Amino acid sequence: MKIGITGTGSHIPSIITKNEDFLNHEFMETDGSSFEQQNNVIIEKFEAITGIANRRYAKPDLKTSDIGFLAAEEAIASAKVDKEELDYIIFAHNFGDLTPGKIQGDTLPSLATRVKHLLRIKNPKCVAYDLIFGCPGWIEGMIQATAFIKSGMAKKCLVIGGETLSRVVDSHDRDSMIFSDGAGAAILEADAPNGEILSHASVTYANEEAYYLYFDKSNCPSEPKDTRYIKMLGRKIYEFACINVPKAMASCLDDSGVDIDDVKKIFIHQANEKMDEAIIKRFYKIYGKPVPENIMPMSIQDLGNSSVATVPTLYDMVLKGKLPNHEVKKGDVVIFASVGAGMNVNAIVYRC
Repeated sequence: MKIGITGTGSHIPSIITKNEDFLNHEFMETDGSSFEQQNNVIIEKFEAITGIANRRYAKPDLKTSDIGFLAAEEAIASAKVDKEELDYIIFAHNFGDLTPGKIQGDTLPSLATRVKHLLRIKNPKCVAYDLIFGCPGWIEGMIQATAFIKSGMAKKCLVIGGETLSRVVDSHDRDSMIFSDGAGAAILEADAPNGEILSHASVTYANEEAYYLYFDKSNCPSEPKDTRYIKMLGRKIYEFACINVPKAMASCLDDSGVDIDDVKKIFIHQANEKMDEAIIKRFYKIYGKPVPENIMPMSIQDLGNSSVATVPTLYDMVLKGKLPNHEVKKGDVVIFASVGAGMNVNAIVYRC
């Protein structure tokens, strides 16, 4: 049975936040002490490492479920499917719906249920649930949807990845400049006329690595002690990703039976430009190959790191000609890959 993507959609928030918008922030170390460097130096180094110049924030009146709904609507229209025929709606996220000014995620009801409600789907057999798997959540949702279809439990699934990380960042933490908002979605169908998932791989490292991303108080001692923000051990994550993501990608590619020379694009989680480049370099090194030119589309420079939304958003942009110098054609083999909280790593080899 061929299981393929028949439609995609995304929502790119309209509020553009530039690096210079952080010049007046009071950045602090985790112990509350100030940095010796001025903010312009901190920001300059940040951009050199991450590649981020701008990031997108959602409008105050739009929550994660709202932008997920907008991406879903676009995917459904792109696939030309009847929304009442959807068997599953899987919404991958990490923090639920966040209201500006409030650091508390709302997941009651689930975001998938909220999207189903906004889509006005009447069919009760359309099952809606959320998936928390860190940044690799959308890819994992696609893997789960594939399993449902293979088992005969479904024929059409909607998989969404969305996040509004701008509402859960500590303004006193320089890492806050990495995060952004966005949503992407895809329709996965049985017996798709085009496209086919060839293989997938997932792993979870939860021994010493479990808390590389975590929730904790602000770096500023005067902020409320009970308010929590997203935190990360950047160096640990970088080292972990460079070792483990290439291995997962290679395992997935080997299972697919596709030769590495036949891979046309790699859609990797937009976490950090230097880290992504290092991952791809190590991946090709496994096969004794140099990295091909133009193999890795990147959107992080203008969109930032929107967690679960980066891969589906990036793929949708390339499909629709919204990313210069990148395209995929029918029959092209691409790889989706991601790494994130958990620590989770996954990949999919897909023939377009």
